[in-house]
Amino acid sequence: MRQARILTGAALVAVSAAEDLTQHVDVFMGTEGGGNDFPGAVRPFGMVKLGPDLLVSGTDSYSGYLPNGNFSGFSMMHEQGTGGAPKYGTVSQLPLIGDISDPLSNITVSRSGSDSGSVGYYKAQTGDGVKVELSASAKAGIYRYTFPSGSKGNVLVDVSHVLPSFRGQGLGQNYEGGNITIFSDGHYEGAGVYDNGWNEAPDWTIYFCGYFDSAATNNTTYTATGAGKSVSIPGGVASSTSNSTRVGGLFSFSDSEVTSRVGISWISNKQACNNVNSEIPSGTELESVVEDAVSEWNEVVLSKVTTSNTNTTSLSLLYTSLYFMHLIPTNQTGENPYWSSSEPYYQDIFTFWDLFRCSTSLMQVLQPTSYEEQIRSLIDIWRNVGYMPDARSSNYNGRTQGGSNADNILADAYVKGVRGSVDWNDGYKAMVKDAEVTPVNYPVDWMAPDSSTHEGRSALPDWLKYGYITPTYSRAVSRAVEYAYNDFGLYQVASGLGETDDATKYLNRSRNWRNHWNPDLTSLGFSGFVVPRDTSGFIDTDPLTDTGYWGDPYYEASSWAYSFADVHDMKHIIELMGGNETFVSRLDTMFTDGASGSSGTIFDSTNEPMFNLPYLYNYVGRQDLAVSRSRKVAKEDYTTGVSGLPGNSDAGAMQTWLLWNMIGLYPITGQTTFLIHSPWFESMTIDLGNDKSLKITSAGGDGNGDTDMYVQSLKVNGKAWKKNWLTWDDIFAQGGTLEFELGPTAVNWTTGELPPSPAS
Repeated sequence: MRQARILTGAALVAVSAAEDLTQHVDVFMGTEGGGNDFPGAVRPFGMVKLGPDLLVSGTDSYSGYLPNGNFSGFSMMHEQGTGGAPKYGTVSQLPLIGDISDPLSNITVSRSGSDSGSVGYYKAQTGDGVKVELSASAKAGIYRYTFPSGSKGNVLVDVSHVLPSFRGQGLGQNYEGGNITIFSDGHYEGAGVYDNGWNEAPDWTIYFCGYFDSAATNNTTYTATGAGKSVSIPGGVASSTSNSTRVGGLFSFSDSEVTSRVGISWISNKQACNNVNSEIPSGTELESVVEDAVSEWNEVVLSKVTTSNTNTTSLSLLYTSLYFMHLIPTNQTGENPYWSSSEPYYQDIFTFWDLFRCSTSLMQVLQPTSYEEQIRSLIDIWRNVGYMPDARSSNYNGRTQGGSNADNILADAYVKGVRGSVDWNDGYKAMVKDAEVTPVNYPVDWMAPDSSTHEGRSALPDWLKYGYITPTYSRAVSRAVEYAYNDFGLYQVASGLGETDDATKYLNRSRNWRNHWNPDLTSLGFSGFVVPRDTSGFIDTDPLTDTGYWGDPYYEASSWAYSFADVHDMKHIIELMGGNETFVSRLDTMFTDGASGSSGTIFDSTNEPMFNLPYLYNYVGRQDLAVSRSRKVAKEDYTTGVSGLPGNSDAGAMQTWLLWNMIGLYPITGQTTFLIHSPWFESMTIDLGNDKSLKITSAGGDGNGDTDMYVQSLKVNGKAWKKNWLTWDDIFAQGGTLEFELGPTAVNWTTGELPPSPAS
């Protein structure tokens, strides 16, 4: 077990339970079982994510944390909940005991007991008996070490430290050189150069500046070449421009308690020093930083959603999910090393392929100011890089798994009224670049060498020539499905901007997924699936087993899932599948145990292409089945505890799916449509900003979403509602109310028109 609430020093952070919603956040939820959540100290959208780096040979620690293994360091930079390959694990410290003769020899330290933590605080103990406590501000971190009485305590700063990857995919990070200088007052500054990681980034540099509140009895800079022994460097300066020479510093102390403050910057050592000294000034106690973190999380994030519910499990799922969805992207405004701009700058986008279906729409609801900034940042990246990212880390675009899904996000923001300081003429130009200009295939991704995986739509030559994608390009089917969705996004924005010719073109192109539809391919008695094709015709696959990865026709889901994906054309999908009854039966089959020929269901809650599926019943008037299917997934596949997620968090994607289930709505990205299912709680209020709110109540249910979940009737803003969907303007634009009456059995309360299918 991990302790989710801790004493910071002598006393618990003093915030009353009535005000402190962080008491419901379990920072270890989803850290194991493939969830890869980051449990360390962080602020909302914070650049610093300070936490442990555990080393187990052969096992990737994607966010640094593992439940076992040895500590290789406690570093300032991590990603949240990702898969693929680790990123960052840079600007590291490691506490050591005794005389250290070879500090740059890849030292690791065993762990004693289990780590513990809460919002803004992390605690671990090494096998040497050193207690390590951590907290963070936005661009700085604070370490407190308590060394065993009478021991010689040391802190190693190893500039070459990164999170390794053992998967053999060529995505492991590399140290490429660095420097460290220890100044006469005892503080140190330096920088490291690194490359690669999941997004295959070229060289990037991070600067750091650190202080200790205790005078070191000794400090020494070191270099080490290859497997050679560490060599002390006189004068307090060590540097290397080669990955073959590691550099670092060792600080020794006689005090049993030592506090370290460290700032980072993408710009310079000076800015790193400014960051730490402005955010965590000299003399700051760790408890003060923790208290500030708790206050910020309460004010900026957790208080956005309040409920009358008192069930501890549900409250933990609610507030922990809110917490993890706000760890990335990183607000790096003022820390852009590549161009000067008055626009906001957000990065650590990991990735829109994971986030566009339901995460970004919830971000707009909960954080409208930040979300507008994120949209502006995407457009500014296009201005200066040439393409908007589908993913971006270490200030570099990549990797693109499917379509140019920033297009979906811009379209969603546009139709839902995001304006403010967004230059939508430039936004549309950025989308057109994605839709019309093939990116250069450099550097070549060996896992998918046919075309660029760094930005844009690299299978455009086929898409523009044929209206489909041949096996010349990897992931041809799943990319075609996504390109169609991307083109629908361009149609939406073109329509709003009065670009009528473009609107017609992109609406027509948004239907081109149909060119991959083989009506004769059957599986489990159902006909019609999206399949690979070339100029000679369709290429059949087995829909039950054709899920794949980078080099395959389908990415991380099968044709069973991708055949439902283009929800902008859902009416036509239903017709192709044989009409309403067959459509329902086909969805039912996806949720039937053993239908795939083995245990389990075809539906796979671990991957984002499945996110929409439980809610598609609304398109054929079976809202009751959307409720029962989605609630079963939410209640069975999501739990509290370290293995509480069905798959990788994927930067909070899993958590936002769960949050929408609690709310009782599901967004259709790129449209103003929200599909209605049913809420968990008797009451929930969402703060929409600018003195607006959405209040959701449910009478007749069990108050926790476990039973009596079926909608009997609904009032929207006090008026009876008969549709199983509503729009942004109905309840979000100016706020509103949803009053549900729930019961134990399904009734036909939805006699209104069905959700729109604009491309149909």
